[in-house]
Amino acid sequence: MAGAAFVTAVTPLNMAISGDGKANGPLKGNIHHSVSQWCYGDIPLETFAKAVKEMGLESIELLGEKDWPVVQKAGLKCAVGYATELGIPKGFNRIANHERLIADFTAMIPRAAAAGIPNLICFSGNREGQDDNEGLLNCAAGIRKIMPLAEKHGVTILMELLNSYQHADYQCDRTSWGAALCEMVGSERFKLLYDIYHMQIMEGNVIENITRYIKYIGHIHTGGVPGRHEPDETQELYYPAIMNALVKAGYKGYVGQEFVPAMKDKLESLRKAILICDV
Repeated sequence: MAGAAFVTAVTPLNMAISGDGKANGPLKGNIHHSVSQWCYGDIPLETFAKAVKEMGLESIELLGEKDWPVVQKAGLKCAVGYATELGIPKGFNRIANHERLIADFTAMIPRAAAAGIPNLICFSGNREGQDDNEGLLNCAAGIRKIMPLAEKHGVTILMELLNSYQHADYQCDRTSWGAALCEMVGSERFKLLYDIYHMQIMEGNVIENITRYIKYIGHIHTGGVPGRHEPDETQELYYPAIMNALVKAGYKGYVGQEFVPAMKDKLESLRKAILICDV
């Protein structure tokens, strides 16, 4: 029953509200808005999907196959799905993981395509003493093996950029490393998931790096620094400028809100974040 209270607290974003409480009209349509489900894990997915749909978002992401029908029933997409349960530390940078990863992605790519899931997430894995060049070679060798199937079905494989402090020892922790991997894989169906929160921690210079590497970026995640909370005036990044840079660079993918709400009313927090990022 608590879920119902969440829904009634939401203002639809197709009738956006300004600071003085007056309607601003519809969202601008320049940004495809999505949200990561794990940040709202205490809200039942069906309830969350209904609220998100009423807000005007297009997608709930980072869902496994069993949850895809739930969001689709609510009239939403799942912008990014999971293909494997192997996790973040065990990725394509280790040859020993390839058999499992290739099998999992080979099984999931056609199912994702049939369900209308445009992207599946993957990870480099942790270094564990491995040289970054060796990691590049191993990742490229494994990912190339699933690219023909991804290309056939029109599904993009996204490798996420994460900071290697909180995700200790994670290898794909620099945009330049991820871009080099994209070049080595050599497929339009392999891109980077550029997480603004993580890359601000690792290298900063967010707008310049987004602009420089835009052809390799297939998805965006948000999050306030420090703390991974709301992308608002409480943190060090100015998200409207970042969103404008994405639009100027010609980015057409989704922007997934992936912050942990600090506000008590989590859905109101999400609504405000969408308005901040809707440029």
